Amino acid sequence: MRRLARLFLILFVLPTLIGALVMVAAGRPLLFELLQRGTSYKFPQVKWIVTRDLARWMEDSAGAKPVILDARSEPEFEVSHLRGARRIDPYRPGLEALAGFPKDTPIVTYSSAGYRGARVASWLSEQGYGRVQNLGSSLFQWANEGRPIFRGGQPADLVHPYDGKWGWGWLLEGEYRAPAPAVEQHSVAP
Repeated sequence: MRRLARLFLILFVLPTLIGALVMVAAGRPLLFELLQRGTSYKFPQVKWIVTRDLARWMEDSAGAKPVILDARSEPEFEVSHLRGARRIDPYRPGLEALAGFPKDTPIVTYSSAGYRGARVASWLSEQGYGRVQNLGSSLFQWANEGRPIFRGGQPADLVHPYDGKWGWGWLLEGEYRAPAPAVEQHSVAP
């Protein structure tokens, strides 16, 4: 019996405790990295841009600005979004948000944590848009860094948390969480 208990401790309890310690020590950066790696595996053709580079690009008064596409649900978009963002349905994307823009227009997609944005970026590439990038770690990381978000053209302070798992502590800091119901989840498989 002791041998079985020792085996259980070595095979299950100890690795769980070590994993928990690593997660506490590494925190959100590790979670964002794991999510992006998994998303990159699913959508290998998608190019990525980090929050720092997008912020610089948006602040650069000399260069052409990208079209920013928010690949979240309407309720998420209504809480807050990036300045000048246009919403594109992540579940049934269409080209309405890009009407009048040539296919060589620089485009940046984003979502809460990156998956839906990558899905839309992949779809846009298939439609012939050649300068599409997805925002790594997406809106949650952008907000966690204290970067500006907007609601109806005015500065905002809160972000829709998406659901009780991702937005309630794992990826989005508490000070940025809007009191909002979870998003109705659809299949986002391509």
